[in-house]
Amino acid sequence: MSYTTFEKKITDFSADGKTVAMEVEVTNTGDTAGKDVVEIYYTPPYYNGGLEKASTNLIEYEKTELLEPGKSQTIAITFDYEDMASYDEAVNQCYVLEHGEYEVTLNSDSHTVLDSEKFSLDKDIIYNEENDGARSSDGTAAVNQFESADGGVEYLSRADGFANYEKVTAAPDNFEMTKEQKEGYLSKATYDASKYDAEDAKMPTTGADNGLKIQDMAGLDYNDEKWDSLLDQLTLDEMLTMVQDGGFHLTASESVNNPESTACDGPAGISSNFNSSISGTAFPPAVLIAATWNKELAYQRGAQVGKECNELQVTGWYGPAMNTHRSAFAGRNFEYYSEDSTIAYFAGANEVKGATEQGVMCYIKHFALNDQETNRTASICTYSTEQAIREIYLKAFEGAVKEGGSLAVMSSFNSIGTEWAGANKALLVTVLREEWGFHGAVITDAMDPLADFYMDLNCGIRNGLTQGLSMTGGDGLITNTEDANTVLALREAAHENLYASANSNAMNNETGMPDWVKAFIAADIILAAILIAGEILVMRNYKRKKDEA
Repeated sequence: MSYTTFEKKITDFSADGKTVAMEVEVTNTGDTAGKDVVEIYYTPPYYNGGLEKASTNLIEYEKTELLEPGKSQTIAITFDYEDMASYDEAVNQCYVLEHGEYEVTLNSDSHTVLDSEKFSLDKDIIYNEENDGARSSDGTAAVNQFESADGGVEYLSRADGFANYEKVTAAPDNFEMTKEQKEGYLSKATYDASKYDAEDAKMPTTGADNGLKIQDMAGLDYNDEKWDSLLDQLTLDEMLTMVQDGGFHLTASESVNNPESTACDGPAGISSNFNSSISGTAFPPAVLIAATWNKELAYQRGAQVGKECNELQVTGWYGPAMNTHRSAFAGRNFEYYSEDSTIAYFAGANEVKGATEQGVMCYIKHFALNDQETNRTASICTYSTEQAIREIYLKAFEGAVKEGGSLAVMSSFNSIGTEWAGANKALLVTVLREEWGFHGAVITDAMDPLADFYMDLNCGIRNGLTQGLSMTGGDGLITNTEDANTVLALREAAHENLYASANSNAMNNETGMPDWVKAFIAADIILAAILIAGEILVMRNYKRKKDEA
């Protein structure tokens, strides 16, 4: 919305088989200064009954500078062909960019086309190892990971003009889990370590004296061989404490000189549930940031949160939040950016980038498919198709990792299908780390006693989790520490946590006794020495005078 009017047109366009590049001229045709948004959409080919696609898809946007009446600005837009690929869960089980005609449109909104260009693709591009390789932004090619989250129900399809619309939108008549779903349900009662552990696992080294400090690791690759030597120095107790006692801090590890660091809540700014002295600016919520369509503004908000974290000596930020507005009745919609995955992708990526560049560990949340607060600790099972999970519900997190460089993630209360998100290896290892290239801390959502029956750290640390957001110190949450598999899992969790710490503002924290405490102790010692010396002189003088008398 604006107090003036604009005219927009595409002035240059090219599609070279890999990248779409275009220029859009925006002119203020009104009598008041203002800004406008260049919104770029695309319409892909759709083959009846084939790979599902929306007819109109937002792919890029940029906001103009403040334009005076009569003034113009040319906005350059580029995006890759692979950004238009759809996830084909049924046939190729990977991302696919189908052959056919693509129309790229300049819109004023999702319905109103102002200008357009077209290009064609002669053959399918199949983004897997057997064909055209992974997308350039992926570490490994994406393949099906969430088939069990389908739920065995029929989903809406464009086939024959949405012929199944009435059927799939009718009220459900069956609320029972199938036998297979019950058998696959993950909880403490069904957790079996043997499904994850190796019979020939060897106990790792602990408590070694290799002379390394966490400060030596800043900027090193996650797989640098130095990490093994550093991790050998950790004691079992240090690893246990770091993983179990993760609520609102990352605990200190004396053996590697890692300082304790503070974490705070607040998706709309730094605040704390337990320390009223730690509070930053109350910014507008994410939904308003997204509504500005302003990437730079999102970046500036993240950067400002980061600066406040440094001033308040905070390292971990439990935010920003970036789930999808899946339902108008979701309890956290104000915390989440949008119902459009592209807007959420760019808003989240830029906000996280701004804070991360200030040394903050952004615990992007709630990973993933969290859309309900009512009964949230009851292990809600969320069902969806793999295509929707990847193209909609994970996309904002993907941007925050790939472009924002996030060092941390907060998992969610819910289960994806029948597997708790905090112990879902497909989510936390295969997608997050292997496909997206993430390394850093992954914490649970608050370890509410009501969720104790399924939020199991023993299972979590074997499937990509690294911290428990425990409010009670975490005693007894990890069991069987005499088993090499448990200690190896703790070691890997510690590796991820320390990697995040080494690349954060935690490295500015003092370790051991603070210098100011040492200064006061030294001053006390000096003062005591002066007083003692003075008292000795007084006593000697008194004795001398007494002898003279």
